[in-house]
Amino acid sequence: MSKPGQRLQDEGSRLQVVAAGATAGLISRFVVAPLDVVKIRLQLQSHSLSDPRTHLDLRGSPIYKGTIGTLTHIVKNEGLTALWKGNVPAEMMYVAYASVQFTTYRSTTMALRRILGDANPLPQTAESFLSGAAAGAAATASTYPLDLLRTRFAAQGNDRVYKSLLRAVQDIQRDEGTRGFFRGLSPALVQIVPFMGLFFAVYESTRLPLGQLDLPFGTGDATAGIVASVIAKTGIFPLDLVRKRIQVQGPTRSKYVHKNIPEYAGTLSTMRLILAKEGVRGLYRGLVVSLIKAAPASAVTMWTYERTLRFLVGRAERREEEKKSAGGM
Repeated sequence: MSKPGQRLQDEGSRLQVVAAGATAGLISRFVVAPLDVVKIRLQLQSHSLSDPRTHLDLRGSPIYKGTIGTLTHIVKNEGLTALWKGNVPAEMMYVAYASVQFTTYRSTTMALRRILGDANPLPQTAESFLSGAAAGAAATASTYPLDLLRTRFAAQGNDRVYKSLLRAVQDIQRDEGTRGFFRGLSPALVQIVPFMGLFFAVYESTRLPLGQLDLPFGTGDATAGIVASVIAKTGIFPLDLVRKRIQVQGPTRSKYVHKNIPEYAGTLSTMRLILAKEGVRGLYRGLVVSLIKAAPASAVTMWTYERTLRFLVGRAERREEEKKSAGGM
């Protein structure tokens, strides 16, 4: 837990930040994995629930209705373990993502302070926004192939497109080349910069004030994470949906649980096509479960990160004190 008045980017060494970020990402991912699978399935559903005409071209695709309905449908038809489809690449991604994110956030903040100096410091909100945007962009680009693999595994129904993670990597490289691992990277970068910038700006602005209140977990860290994530997630959700649609393009497009996924190209053309065929609501499929997921995911991530970091820092301080005491004897 942060000390009173202390800010996130001021804490811990680089190694401690990496370890705390990795731990936070690992635990957070496992907790929200089922909601993530539900969100991806809803985002990939291109047929309208209210327009029966769109059901004429289902090609065997399921019709999901809401978060609970989708959850129930997946468990009934694919089994409970289906809610953790894609969890292996996702766990790898979350660990790497969180480590890069928190490390870049801290490094960018320190760099801004060195460049601007103490005489002309940036406002706290601006500093947090720039550091958060840089952290999000770096983490997204470096872990994107794992994100694409996570989406493709989560989109699989009972008919498996890929038999294993290694086989998936081999098939994508053979059939789509290296560029295949980066389908949808453009909307991912476009969305993540404002998302992470806004997230950290809101988080840093609310963490200390909320920390003075008597809240669950005994701190405002988790609550600040929830508030920041909900605000940021809603603003950039259409780009997240576009990214998911593009990620499943290629030679396997018609083999996933939704076999009628349209063919998409770039970010803008995909958005225009969705608006034309599905309306504005089409850009927000899965928003509810995304917000439901965002709250516990961000709360668990920030709560675990804060406590892991304080544990590591405290242990290092105790070791240093023991060395000094031993040296003075």
